[in-house]
Amino acid sequence: MSTGQTQVIEKPPATAPPAGREGRFWSPRRAPAALLALLTLVAAGAFLYDIAAVRARHPAMSWRRELARQLTERQLDDTWVLVGAGVAAALGLWLLTLAVTPGLRDILPMRRAHPDVRAGLRRDAAALVLRDRAMEISGVRRVRVRLRRGRAHVLAVSHFRELDEVRADLDAALADAIRALGLAHEPRLSLLVLRPGRKG
Repeated sequence: MSTGQTQVIEKPPATAPPAGREGRFWSPRRAPAALLALLTLVAAGAFLYDIAAVRARHPAMSWRRELARQLTERQLDDTWVLVGAGVAAALGLWLLTLAVTPGLRDILPMRRAHPDVRAGLRRDAAALVLRDRAMEISGVRRVRVRLRRGRAHVLAVSHFRELDEVRADLDAALADAIRALGLAHEPRLSLLVLRPGRKG
């Protein structure tokens, strides 16, 4: 007999057909690339325009004369030099991080049925599939699913039937649902089943 107390069970995913290691999909990083290209274009265009003006025997623009003066007068330990160096270093570190990390954490890679085809499944769509599958179990009133890359956290509220029976049915149904998703890295199932709280 169930005492009505909450219990947590964790079950490893069912054995799936062997598949190669699939990394995350890489983000094209369009916004950072476009921003960097725009800033580079503006800076290069300004310098080229001023250099062409000087070659045509026009005086150098005031901002370039001021920049040259500041660079010759300020010491390396000057506050503004240190601030500028820190900003440049932070920007460079950000760009390096974007270059070496894949991004697109919301798309889960799927097992390859064909070596030339890669498929992915959105994390929210996979969570919705698990939620719908859990709601088909008799006695389940409400389900909340949080899907991570390595674990699927499922919280189910049962308003009738014994909790042990509901938990066993959910465990089997969700294990099948996770396997049917076809993910390259099947998440482990973390299942919590409880009674609804009393009103008032």
